[in-house]
Amino acid sequence: MLFSSSLQRQLSIIFGILMVFLVIILSFLIGQRSIQEVQTEIGDSLADMAYLMGDKLDRYMWSRNGEVEIISEMQTIKEQENLNEIDQLLNQVRESFPAFSWIGLTNEAGEVISATDDILRGIDISERPVYQEALERPFIGDVHEAVLLAELLPNPTGEPMKFVDISMPITTDGGVFTGVLAAHLSWEWAKEVEMAMLNTLKGREDLEIFIVGKNHDVLLGPEEMLGHTLNFNELKHAEPDQAAWAVEKWDDGKEYLTGFALTDGYRDYEGLGWTVIVRQTVDEAYAPTKEMLSYFIVCGIILAVLSSLLASLVARRMAAPLKEISSIADRLRGGEKIDIPIYRGIEEIESLSISLRKLIKQLTKTETDLVEMENVASRDHLTGLANRNGLERYLDRVTHENTPLTILYLDLDGFKKVNDTLGHDAGDQLLIETGRRLKQNIENGEFVARLGGDEFILVLKSPEDPVQRGIDIGNRIVSMLGDAFIIDEHIVHVGCSVGGAVYHPEINNITSVIRLADEALYKVKRTGKNRVYMSEAH
Repeated sequence: MLFSSSLQRQLSIIFGILMVFLVIILSFLIGQRSIQEVQTEIGDSLADMAYLMGDKLDRYMWSRNGEVEIISEMQTIKEQENLNEIDQLLNQVRESFPAFSWIGLTNEAGEVISATDDILRGIDISERPVYQEALERPFIGDVHEAVLLAELLPNPTGEPMKFVDISMPITTDGGVFTGVLAAHLSWEWAKEVEMAMLNTLKGREDLEIFIVGKNHDVLLGPEEMLGHTLNFNELKHAEPDQAAWAVEKWDDGKEYLTGFALTDGYRDYEGLGWTVIVRQTVDEAYAPTKEMLSYFIVCGIILAVLSSLLASLVARRMAAPLKEISSIADRLRGGEKIDIPIYRGIEEIESLSISLRKLIKQLTKTETDLVEMENVASRDHLTGLANRNGLERYLDRVTHENTPLTILYLDLDGFKKVNDTLGHDAGDQLLIETGRRLKQNIENGEFVARLGGDEFILVLKSPEDPVQRGIDIGNRIVSMLGDAFIIDEHIVHVGCSVGGAVYHPEINNITSVIRLADEALYKVKRTGKNRVYMSEAH
């Protein structure tokens, strides 16, 4: 019952965790997809809104510019003979179009000779841009605060008054310059356009609209932002007549979905290079999506609990046969030879027991085959010593013991002569006897291998004086292999050259040490043979 309870508990936890994990993954994937779709949808709508407002601004400015142009072409304005008539005309225009805060006509010297409500009449405005810029061609100036008119026009709100200038040069039919028709558009009309746009978006009171000048200064927007300079890369790369959007981090530290459109004028009105921006905080934009994800997560948690209960019921049926299989597995691990019984009733358990029976038989056979193959692959078939594979496996194991090792690399002097005079069978017998003598020089845990031909290698564990031990064992081997061999009733004499090197775990690696030992061997071969030389290199 203890095992059944444990399995029940484990499966319940696993199923619960699995369901929670799936819910988290699905929530993440769905959330990311939903947020991306919502982001794109809202971003596009903000960009479209910015474009539409920019278009309204351009059309409005085109209309006002056209109105001023029409007035400037009137014969009464050109002749400048009947100032009373001109006064009535200008006042009538301002009453018909309240966006005009002031309209005035100057003579060729820049003195105001007619104006709405007689404001600035007789004042010289020849130094003002509204006059200077319109001497040769029509002029439309960007938004600026009132200077001369600040104290002369009514200002119920008390806020700083801002205007957009429109002025036209006045010439007679003969082309003689007679003055400038100047108009100041109240910036309030832009706020009216903004309110009209927002009124069409019921339920989206969280949107904010900005109008930004060429220098990226805020001309229209929240009061605390007026005059601030915006430094968005997207604004610098905005293209005329194209709307776009991006997620931007503003100066208040919040991220906003930001739609923007660069105005490009309308018809013959070239525009002032304004950029319209519509923004909404990311939190407010994503709020509906996050609410949906929260609902999805709650449902997922409930599903996880139900899945855990279901797993608990399933575990009760699985517990008994699995307990028995576990017990048999412990006995098999202990070396006992026993077959796993076949359990009926639950198809999966039955299939498991059958598969395990087959697996145990196959593993037993495979293990036996692997041991046999491993022994064959690691042994020299002639001498019975280890071969290169066996050497590599031994070195992989012994180099992890962090113990200094003495490597002796040797070959026989005169072996070729034995092969040539007595034959290869005699040579093979000589190699077998050489391997037997070499094994007499190693202690428990040390190693000897035949690398091929008449080349052998010894690995000695030398924790105290590895160099001296290499010399001692090397000299013993030279002496031992110098004794006569009896091969097929022939007395055979060969010599032995030994090169050695020392492996220090903290200094070098075993491959370089074997190479040093090999180089030491060939140094012996070149300088007299039948002796020992230990490499001093590291």
